[in-house]
Amino acid sequence: MSLRERFEAAFMPNYGVPPVALARGEGCTVWDADGNAYLDLIGGIAVSSLGHAHPALVEAVSRQVATIAHTSNLFLHEPEVLLAERLIGLLGGQGRVFFANSGTEANECAFKLALKHGKANGRTYFVAAENGFHGRTIGALSLTGKAAIRDQFGPFPVDVRFVPYGDADALKNAVTDECAAVFLEPTQGEAGVVPPPDGYFAAAREICTAAGALLVADEIQSAIGRTGHWFAHQHEGVLPDVLTLAKGLGGGLPIGACVGFGPAATIFAKGDHGSTFGGNPVSAAAALAVLDTIEADGLLEHVRTVGAEFAAGLAAVGHPLLGGVRGRGLWLALVLTADRSAQVQQAAQRAGFLVNALQPDAVRLAPPLIITSEQAAAFTAALPAILDEASA
Repeated sequence: MSLRERFEAAFMPNYGVPPVALARGEGCTVWDADGNAYLDLIGGIAVSSLGHAHPALVEAVSRQVATIAHTSNLFLHEPEVLLAERLIGLLGGQGRVFFANSGTEANECAFKLALKHGKANGRTYFVAAENGFHGRTIGALSLTGKAAIRDQFGPFPVDVRFVPYGDADALKNAVTDECAAVFLEPTQGEAGVVPPPDGYFAAAREICTAAGALLVADEIQSAIGRTGHWFAHQHEGVLPDVLTLAKGLGGGLPIGACVGFGPAATIFAKGDHGSTFGGNPVSAAAALAVLDTIEADGLLEHVRTVGAEFAAGLAAVGHPLLGGVRGRGLWLALVLTADRSAQVQQAAQRAGFLVNALQPDAVRLAPPLIITSEQAAAFTAALPAILDEASA
């Protein structure tokens, strides 16, 4: 029985059966169980910031797991304190941190903060964006504006009003003094790497400030250098009230973070929230290695440079199936002129590249931040033939 057949027999069917069984990785290359090599342009869904088997990550995790791997939240340990201090430093020296294990848990923390803020101030509803994605637990799903994954699990415990993403006027009309919080992604990830118009996030900041609502920035995918800045909200110089992080922070180890600023930093009282594994020593050590390496190796500038080259090269590919490229840094989407993303993903795999059919007409590229210009150019050169095959 093959590994894929064993997977199908042993697991719940929510993922289907993934098309490739990966066995190992090094840098931006992964190999499947049959020994076939692929250039990884997914990065574990924007997670593998340093690629695979990066020496700094391997050393940090190995050292920490051999020292102490778990403490629970009944005790503190230095790696979690160092990591919280490091994040606060990257955010201008302000904020307080809660560590979780994933993006949806970070958003659950933000949701509870906003609920407590709302109850204390007579605020009864939330605002989020159509097609936004904040996670699959019930609280995070309440804020997720994708009917296909949301509706079958309702009704939800709170009133959430959805507005078109990028429409500042619609947002302003929706946010009153009865709104507890607005949840937004600086760029919508699961919707297809959809950036907002320039100034939208700054307008959201002004709208929330005027109404007394919390602005929550969901940067689960967009942070930790993915767009060429530590955090995507920094592109507009806007500070939210609450920031959520995960994915790329751990470089492959599970970690999430919720950061509160100003009054939002101290909404929780003792016992209001917790996580047994959140901020565990091994994940904290991994995250510190990621942040140290991004800084030491100049990866923010690298992301800006290689990302711009990659986007320009892809946009220059003349093919009837390719309508354009959108995104920022090393977080891009190939926008197709027909609903053929699944076929593009399959053709790319056969050509030795792993990409993600994100929407029927959009293919996500979120490679490790260490990808070279030459590796990016290899995919660009292969893309016309991949699109030809996908169009057949």
